[in-house]
Amino acid sequence: MIIKNEIPILEYDDSSIEVIAPNHDMEDLQLPEKCLFAFLGDVVHEYAKKNNADVAKELITVSHNIKIYVLHDEKEDICLVQSPIGAAAAAQVLDALVSCGCKKIIAVGSCGVLADIPENAFLVPIKALRAEGTSYHYLPATRFIELDEEPVKVIESCFKKHELPFVTCTTWTTDGFFRETKDMVKYRLEEGCSVVEMECSALAACARKRGASFGQFLFTADSLANVHDYDTRDFGTSSHEKALLLGLDVLRDWN
Repeated sequence: MIIKNEIPILEYDDSSIEVIAPNHDMEDLQLPEKCLFAFLGDVVHEYAKKNNADVAKELITVSHNIKIYVLHDEKEDICLVQSPIGAAAAAQVLDALVSCGCKKIIAVGSCGVLADIPENAFLVPIKALRAEGTSYHYLPATRFIELDEEPVKVIESCFKKHELPFVTCTTWTTDGFFRETKDMVKYRLEEGCSVVEMECSALAACARKRGASFGQFLFTADSLANVHDYDTRDFGTSSHEKALLLGLDVLRDWN
């Protein structure tokens, strides 16, 4: 049944079968249950190469190819993927991964800060504002999406184990990097968002639609806290390797 609305993005089909299945070109591919979905730099490919990861599949797109790595740990295999940026592109890849067996997903990447938070601090989103378009194709319209409790608890436990400080947060997921206006930043702060990024709410919706569990942690990069003086800082690049290793450790702890 199609839930109709004058605004197209608020329309939702809750039952009809998709024309193109997420695994339409890789029906025989079986991936590990656990997956690290990384919005990081070259450390992903460097780590995969250093640890003799297999390339289970290469997703071919018109812009670039995405390698799906499989890491062979002592106890279990873990899927490792460098995701493209942006809700639509990231959700398309995640949808394919879930369709091929990934059911426990941890995403990790950077975020911009709306409040006065130092660079390279860690945050764990427990709720995401759906200010992107992709999530509305996976779940009916709501203002926020609550993230799954189980992976949030596993992430928090892993950070405590390593004695790493973190805070939970509400994140603003947006499609419009250059439309984070001064008044909008203030508005998002007023409704409880302390950081901004471009994928969390969409990935949470995609995973929930497909029956997978999804959690994410973020490290702080650029700052929008002073709306009159945008600060790129160093985009959190010094946290890339640490975040990758932490993400893998979270998945190892997730029973």
